[in-house]
Amino acid sequence: MNNVSKIMKKMIEYFEKDAVRINHALKVYAYAKSIGELEKISKEEQEALEISSILHDIGIKESERKYSSSAGIYQEIEGPPAAREIMAKFNLSEDIKERIEFLIGNHHTYSKIDGIDFQILVEADFLVNIFEENIQKEQTEIIEQKYFRTKTGKSFLNSIYQ
Repeated sequence: MNNVSKIMKKMIEYFEKDAVRINHALKVYAYAKSIGELEKISKEEQEALEISSILHDIGIKESERKYSSSAGIYQEIEGPPAAREIMAKFNLSEDIKERIEFLIGNHHTYSKIDGIDFQILVEADFLVNIFEENIQKEQTEIIEQKYFRTKTGKSFLNSIYQ
């Protein structure tokens, strides 16, 4: 069993009985994994992408406890320490851990997109959020123009929603 599967198991245990959050993370992971593979990103970027997609919302529980809010700003504050605690149990390089923490700590701050792994994480999260939040076609078109850059992400978006 690889680190990704083990970290997925830890995320499920962390969100115990919160099927909505668990399923959201699993859906984002599925899109992110596929987009990364189809875009042929590097092995290191793929590893950071897959783990960060599983853990991208890991800060929600602590955000709700501390701030009574799941707002993105609080997730970005609380997510990296929670992710680091989970990742500590696994044999990951310090560079990969730092990248994952950066992605989790900025995944709602689109102006900070600085690499293909970050771009794909954002696209995968939007692919799931559009459905979960029942975002209408007109708004989906704006999201595509503003935030989607990969050929695969755009293809998925258009095949599913447009």
